[in-house]
Amino acid sequence: MQALMLLFWTGALLGHSSCQDSSGSPQEDSSGLDTTGVPMEEEDPFFKVPVNKLAAAISNFGYDLYRVKSGLSPAANVLLSPLSVATALSALSLGAEQRTETTIHRALYYDLITNPDIHGTYKELLASVTAPEKNFKSASRIIFEKKLRIKSSFVAPLEKSYGTRPRILTGNARLDLQEVNNWVQAQMKGKIARSTQEIPSEVSILLLGVAYFKGQWVTKFDSRKTSLQDFHLDEERTVKVPMMSDPKAILRYGLDSELNCKIAQLPLTGSMSIIFFLPLKATQNLTMIEESLTSEFIHDIDRELKTIQAVLTIPKLKLSYEGEVTKSLRELKLKSLFDWPDFSKITGKPIKLTQVEHRSGFEWNEDGAGTTPSPGLQPASLTFPLDYHLNQPFIFVLRDTDTGALLFIGKILDPRSI
Repeated sequence: MQALMLLFWTGALLGHSSCQDSSGSPQEDSSGLDTTGVPMEEEDPFFKVPVNKLAAAISNFGYDLYRVKSGLSPAANVLLSPLSVATALSALSLGAEQRTETTIHRALYYDLITNPDIHGTYKELLASVTAPEKNFKSASRIIFEKKLRIKSSFVAPLEKSYGTRPRILTGNARLDLQEVNNWVQAQMKGKIARSTQEIPSEVSILLLGVAYFKGQWVTKFDSRKTSLQDFHLDEERTVKVPMMSDPKAILRYGLDSELNCKIAQLPLTGSMSIIFFLPLKATQNLTMIEESLTSEFIHDIDRELKTIQAVLTIPKLKLSYEGEVTKSLRELKLKSLFDWPDFSKITGKPIKLTQVEHRSGFEWNEDGAGTTPSPGLQPASLTFPLDYHLNQPFIFVLRDTDTGALLFIGKILDPRSI
């Protein structure tokens, strides 16, 4: 394998196999072969940790959600924090009878996890990724139609594992919007703008997922080197955007010849990192890169990238999103939640999912913890200079290094707006 020519492959999706038993695990005989006669691939020790295994599952849901969302808006930027949406769905499953619970759990890849306490593990995961040093905030809420009588047997485990209580609407659109906005402001410490969109009058169940992140690089950028530079929307159109620069950046790098993209990883404080996927051509379709994204693929990348020194330019970003992901979730085999679910563990009245809203904010600038790279990062010796310029459409993944959780994912076609 030539230096920096890293060939990645998409690993089996959390153990998906053509031959599985009822638990979702490949069947194995005493010879160490599955029933097709193929040697069993031993699970990476990283994914044997329950929190990491759960993080991989809901991250794979997140990549699925991103792909659908991106496909529905191929010419627009995409910004998602899928964890907040997954958390709302996982919490809602506490009130679902078996048929509906199975539908939610399959979408979240829980059917591939042997864990008797999914919700307890989820509590542990949330505590880890929202620790103060991470600079990441995430919150989810279940909102029910007015005058609904909710069973206490649903509320208690919801509070225990997810630290939230359901909200019952008053029916007054102005007061309900004000209350939801106040909750979002309290959860996000005022970092996300108040919504002006009214809550629909015909809500049965509304899920709300919100998230905010402001990254701090391990090595900060020199603001004096930030300048307006060209960002190539395609081969013909360019726009001027503020670009941060570091002529001697230490980053982790690889060239994926199958996906025709250059991959770079930059470390952030709090055991976080951002992985960038930069196509070799500005006009290259991003779909093939998007289709390759799984928890296992990203984990492989994290192990294989090589530390190098490069000339780096990266746009300053301050993005926000407010909108529905209802249509996207319908595409993820969750249509029955909107039509004929069984949430009789919540209430005796027939209810169904009406709407799923997502609000998020994401930004990075020159801020960093130090002016020099970590002494533990020794770049490989290169016989040629390497440039990494994020000056054309790219995809980024914000990942929690401790658990492997996908916290944010974005498709940036034009960094001026979301």
